[in-house]
Amino acid sequence: MAVFNQVEFDNHEQVVFCSDEQSGLKAIIAVHSTALGPAVGGCRLWNYATDDEAIVDVLRLSKGMTYKNAVARLPFGGGKSVIIGDAKSIKSEELFRAFGRHLERLGGSYYSAEDVNITTGDVMMMHKETNYVLGLEGKSGNPSPYTALGTFLGIKAALQHKRGNQDIKGLKVAVQGLGAVAYGLCKHLHEAGAELFVTDINQASIDRVVTEFGATAVGIDEIYDLDVDVYAPCALGATLNDNTIPRIKAKIIAGCANNQLAASRHGDILRDNNVLYAPDYVINAGGIINVYYETNPEGYNEAKSIKHVEGIYDTLLEIFKRADEENKSTHHIADELAREIIANGL
Repeated sequence: MAVFNQVEFDNHEQVVFCSDEQSGLKAIIAVHSTALGPAVGGCRLWNYATDDEAIVDVLRLSKGMTYKNAVARLPFGGGKSVIIGDAKSIKSEELFRAFGRHLERLGGSYYSAEDVNITTGDVMMMHKETNYVLGLEGKSGNPSPYTALGTFLGIKAALQHKRGNQDIKGLKVAVQGLGAVAYGLCKHLHEAGAELFVTDINQASIDRVVTEFGATAVGIDEIYDLDVDVYAPCALGATLNDNTIPRIKAKIIAGCANNQLAASRHGDILRDNNVLYAPDYVINAGGIINVYYETNPEGYNEAKSIKHVEGIYDTLLEIFKRADEENKSTHHIADELAREIIANGL
């Protein structure tokens, strides 16, 4: 596998392959940029079909973190890590401590944190071997509620731009994926009066949201065909592609998943279809913003964190406005904004 020839390789500073025979650890760490500070981004545990699939994911995710941290005005660069395997069978203290030792060897160029299938408890086990982890219990803790809050505010920003008001009551929202962040998003939407249509590969997750929030469950593939106001991609990436975009009736796409566009051109297609797309790494930055406030010398401050997360609303309004003024898709404007901040500093 030739990393340098991967389409997703973007002059990453480091790509590190990690293994530990005793624990069974197989992991990849990608440091995209340290221009604004040490690379920070979560660790994802996923049962990738191939090593190439894992490489593509970690390369895309780490670049996304560079842009996410820049647009969120955080003094962090971008990085990401993936552990390869089935979360139901490979988790162990030995595995996470082995991964922590690999983090320690990087000497602080990359800080890891919670992501898909990784809990704060798992991060605490990594912490037994390294200080280069964030989102610790007793400090900023679980980032999911803050990512959910930022995504909810992002939907409100999209409504304000598209419709001239933020009214959620009666809004029909299709939520694809019901992990920890999406559950929090559904809670916010339900409390604001939205009508929810949901799907997930985990039946228990569906049942919980149906029971607690009165959501309507639909099939995995059916989610794209619903006549709704907002489509919220909250599962894994690339769900906006040649096959799905022609089926989506929603005029706002705003969710918490990473890498929602299968390719950049799909963002252009959405604009051509008069669909307002909230760039994923902008709308889902609440978690990493909250983690940042763990690093403050005076200690974690939730009030300051929430105020910063609330700024996602204004950032998205700025991006939407610039996209209209410059006749460009929103994801291009977000990328340009990120590159401006990286070049000029915070």
